[in-house]
Amino acid sequence: MYIENKTLNEYIRCWLAIMFCLVSIIIIVGGLTRLTDSGLSITEWELFSGIFPPMNNSQWNNYFELYKNIPEYKLQNYSMSLEEFKVIFWWEFIHRFLGRLVGIFFLVPLIFLFFKIGFNKSKSFFFIFILICFQGFIGWYMVKSGLVDRIDVSHYRLSIHLVLAFIILSLIFWNYLNYKKIFIPKKGIKKTLPIIFLLLIFIQIAIGAFVSGMDAGKIYNSWPLMGYSYFPDDNSLKNLFSISAFNDPSLVQFMHRNIAYFILIFYLLILFIIKKDKLLYFFKIIILIGFFLLLQIFLGILTLLSGAQMIFASMHQISSILLVSTSVYMIYLNSITNLQPSD
Repeated sequence: MYIENKTLNEYIRCWLAIMFCLVSIIIIVGGLTRLTDSGLSITEWELFSGIFPPMNNSQWNNYFELYKNIPEYKLQNYSMSLEEFKVIFWWEFIHRFLGRLVGIFFLVPLIFLFFKIGFNKSKSFFFIFILICFQGFIGWYMVKSGLVDRIDVSHYRLSIHLVLAFIILSLIFWNYLNYKKIFIPKKGIKKTLPIIFLLLIFIQIAIGAFVSGMDAGKIYNSWPLMGYSYFPDDNSLKNLFSISAFNDPSLVQFMHRNIAYFILIFYLLILFIIKKDKLLYFFKIIILIGFFLLLQIFLGILTLLSGAQMIFASMHQISSILLVSTSVYMIYLNSITNLQPSD
């Protein structure tokens, strides 16, 4: 939605660009929080009281004593010192702090816009803000799953948390494009193709969260085979078609690998159509998507071969942000193209 007030339009665009960066950063920090096993270090929600970190030894010891009551400490980190605890605490604290920052940075300009342009022109922003608030609830819902009877969070809840973050990121970027003047080509491709492509990427992100949540990237650290065969030899093919497959680390890794191959094939189909129909304006974005897709696959392979080392796993997540963003841009470009009357 482009506003005729150029100054206000520019402010909105800058605000959305900042929000896009902040949400990208919190996704990256969230990934590092998971990779460092820091997500359960703060065992209470502390929506308001947790704004400030511990200021003295008494407060630090209080947080540490609370952490000692959960299974992760009792069964896995029972020898952890206070200084070691501080390391995982800071990752989780920064992640929560960024969540609050995202909420505040979105809410304050939103209130201003509400009075400036009214509800109808700002309702898409209100929807995003509701999702941001809901994301905070989902984050705590995820943490709660790891506080009783298990040493880690539910990979299902982790997946919901991650996918919702990418949905928020995509909606912010989409609205940013709405406030940016973009050249509209006369002809596009079939509307459903780029939408299906993005949906496949979101499915892959969800399965990737399963891989992360179950530490499935630390097994079968070989490629292109899983050990000595294409299919994991600790499983049977029939198990792949059971709902319990989503609780099996080797099968989840198998799914994650093969969805990546399927996405690559689907990408090549879109590329072929664009080249066949000589849609020149789409060449640049489809090549950029291809670059980020190959980078994502390459980093995924490196993550596997390294046994899910932090640097490669984090880069793998960063490249997913770039892949999703360029895919959203292609959908946006194609949607406004398809709205134009044909010659």
